[in-house]
Amino acid sequence: MPATLPHTRHIKLERQGPVLRLWLNRPEQRNALSADMVREIQATFESIRDDADVRVVVIRGAGGTFCAGGDIKNMQTAGAPPAPGVTDELKAGNRRYGAMLLTIDEARQAVIAVVEGAAMGGGIGFASVADITLALESAQFAMTEVTLGIVPAAISPFVVRRIGLTAARRFAVSGARLDGGQARAVGFVHELAADVAALDTLLAAAINQILKCAPDAVAETKRLMLRAASAVPMTELLDRAADSFAAAVRGPEGREGTAAFVEKRKPNWVEKMTP
Repeated sequence: MPATLPHTRHIKLERQGPVLRLWLNRPEQRNALSADMVREIQATFESIRDDADVRVVVIRGAGGTFCAGGDIKNMQTAGAPPAPGVTDELKAGNRRYGAMLLTIDEARQAVIAVVEGAAMGGGIGFASVADITLALESAQFAMTEVTLGIVPAAISPFVVRRIGLTAARRFAVSGARLDGGQARAVGFVHELAADVAALDTLLAAAINQILKCAPDAVAETKRLMLRAASAVPMTELLDRAADSFAAAVRGPEGREGTAAFVEKRKPNWVEKMTP
């Protein structure tokens, strides 16, 4: 039976036959990930979990930007750890984001991420779990968390699996930006386009190629490959990641980094070395 898609406000869903287009739809916030957005994406993928009629999901950002990462202003109001026995919403929220990435990663459908503008912080998570990632040459990628005094918690296991430990460590500890060519060189991106028209052409070709393949075979192939690549259970990694994330946001660097972001200034650990 065809899936009944959820009602959404923070993402936009467009069903076109076997293709579901999922637009991150907070362009005024550069599609920064809110808790509501995460819940809606999770609900969408859960709704199509067993729907063989949906064969391709395209994730794209509205307004010319893919995803600016987490909503930093919300993190700044995190406050102190809760009392014993009280749910830690900061930790739970990061864990929900990790669960969402895992759901996308394990989806039976082929998932294509289309990156325009920027994929920052948590936005790289989508590029890391997509089966195919397409991008503009001008797109920017960065694991920016450490520049804000926090850690790339939930995305780290997926990034390491995507591009390998050496490359992941380089970008995770530096917060350095990659352009489209660099992102393709390390493995975040599969194909690049010079402009939006060429990007749309690449996307159409990728969809059409996938639609040549048997949907159940695609689903099983993904399951086999993910099982082969797994060493430590992802749930265990994500639990550890959520602990690290919550502690970092509440720590001195997290408080300073998020405050600096909101106040549009550099955090106090930024230095510039002269030759």
